[in-house]
Amino acid sequence: MSGFSFDPDRLSGRRLTVAVVVWVLVLLLGVFFLWWGFFAKPGEMSSPPTATPTEAGNLVPLAAETPIPPAGATPQATLSVGEEVFGYGIQTHGVVGDPEYTMQQVENLGLGWVKQQVRWAHFEPNPGQMDWSGYDAVIEAANRHGLRVMLSVVDAPDWTHTSYTDSNPEGAPPDDLSLFADFLGRLVDRYRGRIHAIEVWNEENLDREWDTTEGVNAERYVEMLRMAYQTIKSRDPNIIVISGALSPVGATATDPNNPSRIIYMDDFQYYQEMIAHNFLDYCDCVGVHHNGYNIPPDVAYDEPYQDDTAIFRGFWDNPHPSWSFRSTLWRYYDAIGGAKPLCVTEFGWASSEGWETYPPGFEFAQDNTEEEQAAYIMQAYRLMREWGFVRLAFLWNLDFAQKDGIGPTDPNAPYSILDFTGAARPAFEAVGAMEKPQGQ
Repeated sequence: MSGFSFDPDRLSGRRLTVAVVVWVLVLLLGVFFLWWGFFAKPGEMSSPPTATPTEAGNLVPLAAETPIPPAGATPQATLSVGEEVFGYGIQTHGVVGDPEYTMQQVENLGLGWVKQQVRWAHFEPNPGQMDWSGYDAVIEAANRHGLRVMLSVVDAPDWTHTSYTDSNPEGAPPDDLSLFADFLGRLVDRYRGRIHAIEVWNEENLDREWDTTEGVNAERYVEMLRMAYQTIKSRDPNIIVISGALSPVGATATDPNNPSRIIYMDDFQYYQEMIAHNFLDYCDCVGVHHNGYNIPPDVAYDEPYQDDTAIFRGFWDNPHPSWSFRSTLWRYYDAIGGAKPLCVTEFGWASSEGWETYPPGFEFAQDNTEEEQAAYIMQAYRLMREWGFVRLAFLWNLDFAQKDGIGPTDPNAPYSILDFTGAARPAFEAVGAMEKPQGQ
């Protein structure tokens, strides 16, 4: 082969040169990466964008500022106010004890809604000094367990009043109703997307809840409801606004020292005054209360139902629609011609079976066994769903007997479906096992 001669010494020199060059390059790369690891700015390192899962499983960037971080929760989707899906709910004493455990119990019951009362007076002792921490924990826990939240907002702080009718009022609206609307605005701003319904006040036909010098006043309440509705809807139009449920007292009384001042009003008379002042324009759902005394939920007040063993004889001695769960709900619905659905924000049956005593004035609690309590609750849920005009139904209550710490004389305790130790009563087991078709 011409033009080529093999020189082993020259080939060895070339190999040595290539090896040295490769070694230098590896050394330089090592030094570079060592410098990068120790001295590069953190912001120069690539990282995935912060995101949170949506219900569809997609990732979306977090908002720049969120009032209350969901802490890993996926909030339940807000239902349209016009979506007529029957909601199974219960009221809890969520701000007492561990809210995570409480919401787990509600989830275990198979209920989709939880009610929490917000006592404004207890947590804003001075203007702008609101302590949200307890409610933050409740709402975060509810969302983690896939529950929709209804807040019932009551009781204005002392600094919103000029006077009371006595030295120890149980609840009163502010003198300036715009202060209440402002509070609701702050509440919705804080929990937007994580609360789904708001009840505007509670049993405002009683002066223990509406303790003002003028007495209970349906016209003034409707003005409060109007301002509340407009404020809530301006922030979140999908929140269901519920009018404050009335106490079914079935009678009217005035102050002995001031006959012009009504201290409590027949709930249906008050309701008719609300209708006359156009309250239906300012709510999505009509709030109703009924705790069933000592008759089943399907018994009308004028039916010949008999119970010769009953200690409390109100239903028999003084027939009136207010004794009857069925009569009360149908009376409210018929009065508005079906214009709006009802939201039963409190219902239940009291039982003091096995207790050494009972709350004063709650003699009817002696007439219901725990098994009857369970049966009546299940029947009431079924009836409300079948009637078709009830949007939400909240059982009263889950756990007040255990958390109030008062004992058998506590008026809340006979309605609880957990006992004083937190153990399940028959009603707890029954609600958990109850079929809940088409429920949310």
